[in-house]
Amino acid sequence: MKTVVLTGGIGSGKTTVAKMFAELGVPIYIADDEAKKLMVYSKVIKLKLIKLFGEKAYINNTLNRPFLAESIFNNKELLEQMNAIVHPEVKNHFENWKSRQEAPYVIKEAAIIFENGSYKNYDHIITVHAPETVKIERVLQRDSTTVDRIKAIMKNQWSDSEKIKRSNYVIENLDLDRTRKQVLQIHTNLLEIK
Repeated sequence: MKTVVLTGGIGSGKTTVAKMFAELGVPIYIADDEAKKLMVYSKVIKLKLIKLFGEKAYINNTLNRPFLAESIFNNKELLEQMNAIVHPEVKNHFENWKSRQEAPYVIKEAAIIFENGSYKNYDHIITVHAPETVKIERVLQRDSTTVDRIKAIMKNQWSDSEKIKRSNYVIENLDLDRTRKQVLQIHTNLLEIK
């Protein structure tokens, strides 16, 4: 079974594209969603995050997301330390999930595969991209955030041009009909590869 990773910067539309692949019957693993769940339910992650951030990391046994977001905002070192705690657990969780799938290939949707070097672990890489102005507008509509916060996240991610250089497939996600056609073309191609 092939492992395909679907990546792209914040606001590129990875989740929209992932849903299109899911409609074609492809098993999809959304790493960000699973990481959020594991940060709540994994005792290993919980203990390590409390050690890193202090007791404020959790309030009434619930992850204190605003506190963590504020702590890592513009603090690349702390962000990297948090990722070093969460990402190995997500990787193990993904491998366990993948072992239960029956399909020619699975897709893992993950944002920072290039930044952490994990892009080498996949058979194929699909990068979703859109112009920066479009990405910012999408995130502003989706989240209660600011342009400065979005740009701070973008600053910690590789540029689309750098990601595209290392990708097997690229989806320009501006027009949904065109995006759907690109997804179908890539899906057909992946099914043909032995």
